Amino acid sequence: MKAIIYCRVSTEKEAQVSSLKRQRIELTQLAEENEFEVVQVIEEQASGYDVERDGIFQMLHFFTNEEADVLLIQDETRLGRGNTKIALFHQLNKLHIPVYSMTHNGALQLSESDSMVLQIVGIVEEYQRKIHNLKIKRGMKRAVDNGYNPLNNLSNQHLARGREKKEFPVEEVVRLRQNGLTFHEIAATMRGMGYDVSKATVHRRYQQYQSLEMQEDKR
Repeated sequence: MKAIIYCRVSTEKEAQVSSLKRQRIELTQLAEENEFEVVQVIEEQASGYDVERDGIFQMLHFFTNEEADVLLIQDETRLGRGNTKIALFHQLNKLHIPVYSMTHNGALQLSESDSMVLQIVGIVEEYQRKIHNLKIKRGMKRAVDNGYNPLNNLSNQHLARGREKKEFPVEEVVRLRQNGLTFHEIAATMRGMGYDVSKATVHRRYQQYQSLEMQEDKR
């Protein structure tokens, strides 16, 4: 398996800089013990409460593009703290990325409370997805009943006849877009989730979704 080593400290104090080096050495040894191939070592000095970290986006890029399979950290707080930690573990779970830590000398075991929160987040997200899908279906049905033909809104439709429409979770695209990701980054994330879609497809479906949302809000 291909591994990403992620090391983090919160300040630039000398003791913390030494901690970065120690984390790297120990996690490299952990990778060797588990016969992982280390493809990237990420080190950064930033607050664990801050989700906007270059190292985090670099790490997620490797996973969404299937360039790595497992994450190695010293302990769960190195990845993040508070809500940031939960959000990142939730994203890793969705990408099916196992996490190994020095604390557990192997696969990381979250606390019972953290595991419960992640389970709740997953359930809430699933219901949000269902609500979004139902809202889209209702909006589409009303639009069609009123004479709307979605094919008329597709540019170059004469070139696309017979092409099978790709299915992927558009509500997830909307959520990622709201979180500030570009369509290129969203397409990469979708591919990491197993949906073979291009940036253009993601962008077009997002626009269609927004159009239906506007029609639904006007009613």
